[in-house]
Amino acid sequence: MVLSHPSESSSNGGAFRRRQLLKVGAAALGGSLLATAGAQAQRRSSPTVLVAQGGPGLDRVSYATNWFAQAEHGGFYQAVATGIYREYGLDVTVQMGGPGINITQVLAGGAADFAMGGSTGVINAVAEGIPLVCVAAIFQKDPQIIMAHPGTERFEDLKGRPIYISRGGQATYWPYLKARFGFSDDQVRPYNFNPGPFLADPTSAQQGYLTSEPFAIQQQGGFEPVVFLLADLGYGPYATTIETRRQLVETNPDLVQRFVDASIKGWYSFLEDPRPAYALIKRDNPEMTDAQLAYSFEKLQEYGIINSGDALEKGIGAMTHERWQSFFDSMTVAGVFQPTLNYRAAYTLDFVNKGTAYYTT
Repeated sequence: MVLSHPSESSSNGGAFRRRQLLKVGAAALGGSLLATAGAQAQRRSSPTVLVAQGGPGLDRVSYATNWFAQAEHGGFYQAVATGIYREYGLDVTVQMGGPGINITQVLAGGAADFAMGGSTGVINAVAEGIPLVCVAAIFQKDPQIIMAHPGTERFEDLKGRPIYISRGGQATYWPYLKARFGFSDDQVRPYNFNPGPFLADPTSAQQGYLTSEPFAIQQQGGFEPVVFLLADLGYGPYATTIETRRQLVETNPDLVQRFVDASIKGWYSFLEDPRPAYALIKRDNPEMTDAQLAYSFEKLQEYGIINSGDALEKGIGAMTHERWQSFFDSMTVAGVFQPTLNYRAAYTLDFVNKGTAYYTT
């Protein structure tokens, strides 16, 4: 079976019982993965669909995404659809994720060559001695949000109110929110990807993914929720990363470089005209609507999820030592990481930061 799951957390129940890496629920994928599930988790059942482009003389490579095909995966599908991967000598298979799938296990077990994850997951992998490494970060901002009912003006106003948080969220970004904003555990209500309780209680708030849950609330509740993007409140992990096994980085850096470069070019192409990617996304995920795709694409750009911060100068996929250290320090203060952990083993800057002109000319 090919494995994978949503935007930075796995819902695999067994994962919760495995030592430090898996004690954080889905933290093997990082905190925001579970949020992507939202409305889609209620509609889909098959976790695996493959999109491949064959050809003689090409290196076969697989990339496991974190959830069902969606606009948030657009650049990878775009690189397939437009032939960018082929130009780099690659025959790429996109392995679509789904519920109950653990990206760390997929990658460590060799079920994929590369996988989509985030800062928390790969750092936790290092903590458990699993030799994974992040080689590029497509999302400069994690799309994790907390949303509230109209009338809520400040994020601090949520203090004391019920907030629906998944188990993965409770183990990743929730400790940060407690440390930073003084929230308390008695506010937490279990979130099972059903917006009903949030809709029924106008004093409540709920986790979500910027590009997904607010759209679902508009459709089901008939109102536009107040959205607080945690990345704009200081929660700073990278998301929609490209991760692989350290062995591949050490033994075949040329292959890693070609996959990273081609993927980044796919994202630039996607932002210019996403229609080629949409065709493949809807083929893999027939329940995906044009309206949802358009909404997601708009929010990715409006909030600078991909092309902001260091990416504006260094190019999409950019990472810096300073950013990794800042995130690690903030989560250490929140009690998520041990201060002695060698977090720098979780990433390398060798394959990114080439500048925007390198990828667009």
